[in-house]
Amino acid sequence: MKHLTEQQIAAMAPNASAVANAKKIVKSGGFTHLARSADDTFYMGDCKGSGSSVYSVSVDFIDEAAPVCRCSCPSRQFPCKHGLALMFKLLEDEPWETCEIPQTILDKRARKEAREEKKEEKGRTDGEAKKSTKASKPASLAARTKKLKKQLDGLAMAESMVNELLDAGLSTLKGSSLKTYQDLAKQLGDYYLPGPERLIRTLILQMQDLEKAGVENGIRERGIAESAGTLVRLRALIRKSRAWLTEKLEQGNVEDENSVLYEELGGIWTLDRLNELGLKKENARLLQLSFQESCDMARKELVDQGWWIDLDSGELSVTCHYRPLKALKYVKEEDSVSDMVRVPCLSYYPGTGNRRIRWDRQEFEPITSAVMSEVRAHACASVKEAVKAAKNELKNTLSSGRYGCLLSYALIGHSADETTLGLMDHDNTAIRLADRPGDQPGVFRLNQLPDPGFLENQVLFGVLWHSTELHAICLHPYAVITDQTVVRLLY
Repeated sequence: MKHLTEQQIAAMAPNASAVANAKKIVKSGGFTHLARSADDTFYMGDCKGSGSSVYSVSVDFIDEAAPVCRCSCPSRQFPCKHGLALMFKLLEDEPWETCEIPQTILDKRARKEAREEKKEEKGRTDGEAKKSTKASKPASLAARTKKLKKQLDGLAMAESMVNELLDAGLSTLKGSSLKTYQDLAKQLGDYYLPGPERLIRTLILQMQDLEKAGVENGIRERGIAESAGTLVRLRALIRKSRAWLTEKLEQGNVEDENSVLYEELGGIWTLDRLNELGLKKENARLLQLSFQESCDMARKELVDQGWWIDLDSGELSVTCHYRPLKALKYVKEEDSVSDMVRVPCLSYYPGTGNRRIRWDRQEFEPITSAVMSEVRAHACASVKEAVKAAKNELKNTLSSGRYGCLLSYALIGHSADETTLGLMDHDNTAIRLADRPGDQPGVFRLNQLPDPGFLENQVLFGVLWHSTELHAICLHPYAVITDQTVVRLLY
């Protein structure tokens, strides 16, 4: 029988509700017939649907890293709840009849194999193909050059807006003037600048929140600081991007390259292009340390964000999965991962610090005490060293404002007046624990840990960030790493 884990099945689900519905089907005895092929590559079953309907469900494991679910139900989700339920049946110790693999499945396998062979052949002859397309290259270069010039025009318009705000002050961004800047944000989309467009939308939303805040000083001061930070980031992006694009045009280098500015302006990286640029690692072993979902109203998207550690190098990286609010039911929802993940080819986005990562194939393996020892061995033993590394990253105006770190600590405890919580390393250097605005709270959950031993001689994963109110770098706790497990503080 094929061996699967619940984590593997959940990772294939389009959303959490599909997993819950699949489990209900299994619990209620929804399958009336189950069968598998002798070679364990194909499983099928008949599942009761609504009314008198009976759906034919199958899972093809010819490619174990990417099983294919098929179902005769009308659902537009993939896999549907019936396909997930069939895989959940594999977790139960029940007998399955032996069956032949249907010819339709064998035909589909053959077509897929032919496509893969054709793709490999295309890769082998890619050099010759490039030579044969020299005639079309000038046209593509001309189109790319035209786009870059259009982006420069849009940046000039955005810079004029920023200068006006700097002269007049952020307080003028209200009432009818907000409509003017909303119209400008829309125009930037026509100049291939969705990145700056989102920053202007963020600024508008922040100023609208400030108007609603009224005279509440604490909230208002924090809001003004956030708005000023967004304006500074926008100004820096415009200036750096104008210099970068101008240089590219002058040198005739109009293709995308290993630069964070390409994505900051709104460019979209493909895995193939990242790999072509050498931004990849083979056979990576990853462990997820934290996961949270947030809503970005400027993007009008939900963001599923995971923090990961490379078990070999100790590098901390981030995954970001964006789901448009208008199409939530059609876009697969990411979920937290509790197993170790082995990735055949890991791709990195350009950048420094905690780089964004992506992959398209993965295998799950259980977390052992040896794995947890590897994680803890990568922890920084000094608060001073961690803060120094964070400063180098946070001073970059285009940084995310967070610097993920693993810190080995002697103690987590309250200050003398019991008003704040702090972390102390083994050199008796302390840092204040504080929740970063906009992130899920984690500090108060340290007081709710089931074992007091978690607060002594452990490892903490969190993000270092600069508090404008405290004028200091603080640590937002995300998870406690023990020698047995990851105790997550965010959900």
